[in-house]
Amino acid sequence: MDRMLYVAMTGAKETLRAQTVNNHNLANVSTTGFRADLAAFQSRAVDGTGFASRVYATNGTVGWDDTSGALLSTGRDLDVAISGKGWIAVQGPDGKEAYTRAGNLQVDANGQLMTATGLPVLGDGGPINIPPYTSIFFARDGSISIVAQGQTPDTTSTVGRIKLVNPANDQIARGDDGLFRMKNGGVADSDAAVQLGSGVLESSNVNTADAMVNMIELARQFEMQVKAIRTAEENANAATQLMRI
Repeated sequence: MDRMLYVAMTGAKETLRAQTVNNHNLANVSTTGFRADLAAFQSRAVDGTGFASRVYATNGTVGWDDTSGALLSTGRDLDVAISGKGWIAVQGPDGKEAYTRAGNLQVDANGQLMTATGLPVLGDGGPINIPPYTSIFFARDGSISIVAQGQTPDTTSTVGRIKLVNPANDQIARGDDGLFRMKNGGVADSDAAVQLGSGVLESSNVNTADAMVNMIELARQFEMQVKAIRTAEENANAATQLMRI
């Protein structure tokens, strides 16, 4: 009976892991620029002595969905979104360069351009500082133009440019903080082909309906595995009774 118990036990454990990934996606359905995690089940043989007759299930993330979310018009001057492929460079909590798709920006009291989570937005020369302004505009190449305080509306000046990058998916990895970084620990080069939209935000690419259906399917799979464990226990008890006779 140990074979049945082992398969059912590992199936239940890995189903819970898959449910964790799915629930994480659901929790971020409203997170700006979020990329859904992808998970997959695999069958693996149990190593050890004896015949290779035991197989258990494993579940793990196999990357993320790189499909772009919908672009939602906000009309807010500091909201930006990348059209198509690419990333916005920011300074992570560790002080190193990281990448995000979340373009709901803000300017702090010191004039530094920040993300909504308080991370400095990077330009080609480091964090971007914005002088006091009456209006601000982001060009498609990431250039930032403002009308400085005290100037007429027809007097604009360029004060910086957001660093936009587009490394290959196999060159970057998502960290526990939700930011993406180069796997080799380096920094990505600026890519002039990445285009930025102004006055819009990218929504999460999580499909709510699919995630809800997947949650129900995983819950039923878990129930099936638990029933298999109970059945194995009942069979073991029955076999014990027969042996006593």
